[in-house]
Amino acid sequence: MNSFGAQATFASGGSEYTIYRLDALKAKGHDIGKLPYSLRILLENLLRTEDNRSVFAADIEALATWNPKAEPTKEISFTPARVILQDFTGVPCVVDLAAMRDAMTNLAGDPKRINPLQPVELVIDHSVQTDAFGRDDALTINRDLEYERNRERYEFLKWGQLALDNFRVVPPNTGIVHQVNLEHLARVAFVRPDNTLYPDTLVGTDSHTTMVNGLGVLGWGVGGIEAEAAMLGQPVSMLIPQVIGFRLLGKLPEGATATDLVLTVTEMLRKKGVVGKFVEFFGEGLQHLPLADRATIGNMSPEFGATCAIFPVDDEVLRYMRLTGRPEKQVDLVEAYFKEQGLFYTPGSAEASYSDVLELNLTSVQPSIAGPKRPQDRLLLGDAKASFAKVFADQIQPPKEPSLIGKLLGQKSPEPVAAGVSGVGTPSSGSHSGSISTLENPSNTVDLGDRPIQHGDVVIASITSCTNTSNPSVMLAAGLLAKKAVEKGLMSKPWVKTSLAPGSRVVTDMYERSGLMPYLKQLKFHPVGYGCMTCIGNSGPLPDEVSRQINENNLVACSVLSGNRNFEGRINQDIKANYLMSPPLVVAYAIAGSMNVDLATDPLGNDQEGNPVYLKDIWPSQAEIADAALASVNRQVFQENYADVFKGDERWAQIQVTGSDTFVWHGDSTYIKNPPYFEGMSRSAPTAVNELSGMKVLAKLGDSITTDHISPAGSIKLNSPAGSYLTQHGVSPQMFNSYGSRRGNHEVMVRGTFANVRLRNQIAPGTEGGYTTYWPTGEVTTIYDASVLYQAEGTPLLVIAGKEYGSGSSRDWAAKGTFMLGIKAVLAQSFERIHRSNLIGMGVVPLEFVDSQSADSLGLSGSESYDLVGLADAIATNFAKGKLLAMRATDANGKTTEFKVRVRIDTPQENLYYLNGGILQYVLRQLVNG
Repeated sequence: MNSFGAQATFASGGSEYTIYRLDALKAKGHDIGKLPYSLRILLENLLRTEDNRSVFAADIEALATWNPKAEPTKEISFTPARVILQDFTGVPCVVDLAAMRDAMTNLAGDPKRINPLQPVELVIDHSVQTDAFGRDDALTINRDLEYERNRERYEFLKWGQLALDNFRVVPPNTGIVHQVNLEHLARVAFVRPDNTLYPDTLVGTDSHTTMVNGLGVLGWGVGGIEAEAAMLGQPVSMLIPQVIGFRLLGKLPEGATATDLVLTVTEMLRKKGVVGKFVEFFGEGLQHLPLADRATIGNMSPEFGATCAIFPVDDEVLRYMRLTGRPEKQVDLVEAYFKEQGLFYTPGSAEASYSDVLELNLTSVQPSIAGPKRPQDRLLLGDAKASFAKVFADQIQPPKEPSLIGKLLGQKSPEPVAAGVSGVGTPSSGSHSGSISTLENPSNTVDLGDRPIQHGDVVIASITSCTNTSNPSVMLAAGLLAKKAVEKGLMSKPWVKTSLAPGSRVVTDMYERSGLMPYLKQLKFHPVGYGCMTCIGNSGPLPDEVSRQINENNLVACSVLSGNRNFEGRINQDIKANYLMSPPLVVAYAIAGSMNVDLATDPLGNDQEGNPVYLKDIWPSQAEIADAALASVNRQVFQENYADVFKGDERWAQIQVTGSDTFVWHGDSTYIKNPPYFEGMSRSAPTAVNELSGMKVLAKLGDSITTDHISPAGSIKLNSPAGSYLTQHGVSPQMFNSYGSRRGNHEVMVRGTFANVRLRNQIAPGTEGGYTTYWPTGEVTTIYDASVLYQAEGTPLLVIAGKEYGSGSSRDWAAKGTFMLGIKAVLAQSFERIHRSNLIGMGVVPLEFVDSQSADSLGLSGSESYDLVGLADAIATNFAKGKLLAMRATDANGKTTEFKVRVRIDTPQENLYYLNGGILQYVLRQLVNG
């Protein structure tokens, strides 16, 4: 459309581009000079994608006249420039594309037409675990175990890499998705093949996609269905948000790190309350904040609850692009375009209008940690010891059987599990040998001497990827601290499982060039893998002796990590207290070995002469860090490490896949399976939908049912429907793995839908978990087993719920599993916005009670048979937004209760999705019919 005359030609670097000028709105009387930077990016997006179907002129007007104080009510459609995936959440997205190719073939179309319509990059980073550690071959062992455990998944992704256009895979052992995105993949200014130029934007299937906000790129984490929609060129629905301004002043003082800053910001924003809002940073302090520090803040956006935490494009962004090896022409284009659009920030830029403003003077930031259970619970470093004692006062009791410790210590340590594999106490410099499949825990032995594990002991110390490893200042600080500690004769304590998990190979290159890697290794901080490891629970098991003492004596053990999440039970099942901190503090606590040491006043240990060594004695100065950075961080480092980023290592090269246009599904696979979304599908779209009559209730639920209640997650129980399926397919219980690892197999996932152990289905009273009543017989059975019986009979199913149905994190399988259980409609008092949209995307109609009614107020037990009257007509007449239809509930005695429900199909585009049976079917028909 181009209702505002925004389309124009722009010349830069000898090329001409089509752009959509923001200042075109001035002619319509709109002053956008006060709009926050992030909303201007959204405004350009709407101007460029206006089509009178997803984006209307009224949407552009609404955003141009944004009221900072208004509660968000206006919904718009955002079309990101690209999509980024990690392997856990990305596999099902690629499975659906592979299934679409099969369906295209069945419809006599060309399967090669099925590709992402937007650029998609998948980084394999979530599957590596810290099995081996504290040894020179840890990296190799962990890599080989990763490949063995994930062979089927990697074969599938490599097929996708070869077969699909617009889809690229960064292989394992390369880096984490966020750091690779920041250092290499992000464009900042995006150019389409037709030379249309616009700001780089994205959505990603990881909540920490926001790390790239530090580079001025607008994007955030979404669920799988929204990501798939964006991959297929469809817009993502969102409310015009409130924007919280965050003014930064001054500069960080000596001794304070970017981690201390981000923990301070997290505490402030969590206290403020920014869920569902944008946060935007500005102020004179920006000129003193390196881009790596900005990215560290942006990364933590999920921890303080904001949708994004963005910094504007300025001179620092241009400097970072040059440092990381971006072509000079691209850097010049970014500068020219953002200045032309009024999007380039300078210290004298006018302050935008914000919904509210917070302020922080960077000079006030002090050394901090956060814990023991939440990232927003910041502690000054000097308060950590006292806080631990206070929080766990009721649990820190003497062991019930003190003699047990001596007994355990007297036992002989178990032998290494394979030839050449030794524990952290006796590191091996050689390569491992033997069968990798026998290495259940290649670092399971440890020599504790005569010192038992105690309350407060730090048993994991991990410099882990994501939040900090993209930041040279804190990483070099850790290396310099290690150097000074080793020179004074200090060592990590033997009970500490140490690890260094860099976010990219640039980090290890930096350590090698600076000469700091040998000192980190002497403290047992050997590289263990390039992936999202300790922070997501891939910390691997503790050494046997450490784990045994913790569990038999019910000890409160601790982890320290430079990550972003420290929820109880997340890092390791043996550990109750988890603390977030900067990389140099991780090294310091590995040396101290306990949270009962006050690093502000207590010595870490003694030097060779027996003199006490304090943290201040080995803490590097900002000048030392700057000198190390100057010697080891340069453009060449990034160019060399990203020259063949999509090629992979020798293990990736050894994976053999067919070059076929369609994927060869393996019938016996329990990880990757062809989903049934397109069975019986015709080339032409239906002219009408089926009426929903004779529906039976599969679940009647209360308020605040979250996607965690609905979507499969966590471990797979032996006696569950999913466990039974795997057992029947020859999988032993110890190899069940998690629902997350099996997201590419719908047979496993549908069996885990509505199976959360805390779900309470009101039509199966007295039960907890995935149970229901199968109404034809009155038998209480699993939700999955009942759905199989209903579907065999051709009975459509209904879910009835209360308020805020589908709240929480967006999860694709909360909607996919609902569809696959045969549920045709969900009737609730209110919906979480994204889950409502996801249901439509899977062909399930969302319905709302009206006039404050509910199932209870209407006297509905859930045993009735339900008829929705007039759905076909409502869908056929353009779209059903706000249409009230009659719902008729008939009980076993023939008594009928009739009431109104509102159809929550809110836009013409959603109407098309539903008419076609879902978003995948809609896109497939568009492509097969040209």
